[in-house]
Amino acid sequence: MNAPPAPRPATRDFGLRRFLTGREPRPERCGLCAVAVDEARHRHLVDIEHRAIVCACTSCALLMEQPGAARGRFRAVPDRFLTDPDHHLDEGAWEALQIPVGVAFFFRNAALDRLVALYPSPAGATESELDPATWSAVLGDSRLAELLEPDVEALLLRRHEGRCECYLVPVDICYELVGRMRLLWQGFDGGAEARAALDTFFEHVGRRARPVREEGPA
Repeated sequence: MNAPPAPRPATRDFGLRRFLTGREPRPERCGLCAVAVDEARHRHLVDIEHRAIVCACTSCALLMEQPGAARGRFRAVPDRFLTDPDHHLDEGAWEALQIPVGVAFFFRNAALDRLVALYPSPAGATESELDPATWSAVLGDSRLAELLEPDVEALLLRRHEGRCECYLVPVDICYELVGRMRLLWQGFDGGAEARAALDTFFEHVGRRARPVREEGPA
């Protein structure tokens, strides 16, 4: 980020985490200072060096939002959910992305200086080859793609019942979804329980997402 955001409390809603894990969250500690953090409401950081998501207390998360903190190793995960009602994806656009399942997420990996496309599978998060020209043709003119923060946010897509949904979400939510799908996956297509979990997840995301126009100019 070019400038430090205004300080804000740890307000992430981890009712979604309870859904994704199927249980109450276990006690957590800040990955930087080891202080205990609220099980239901705490921040996350992306460890750029180790490509890992780390729990954080409010103080450490705010510290990592400052330019140059920890030499840029950690980045605080934002808490915004956005949708772009003016951008529509059809079946042809999805086919062009060559994602073999109905859900995928895309984020900019700053270290690799490229976009990464991942999708849930029985083995966890599986990377799909992504041609930059295809990405540009399908999602490049989306306001969501323009706003996407490297490493800490993702574009989450789902093809469902003949339409495609697209949201800008915190990247940690995507990995939590991948973990939940791995636990529930049965058979070739995931099974009824996994599909029901996906429906509930996207209903939650849809309720939280606000129109991208409310973000104001880039």
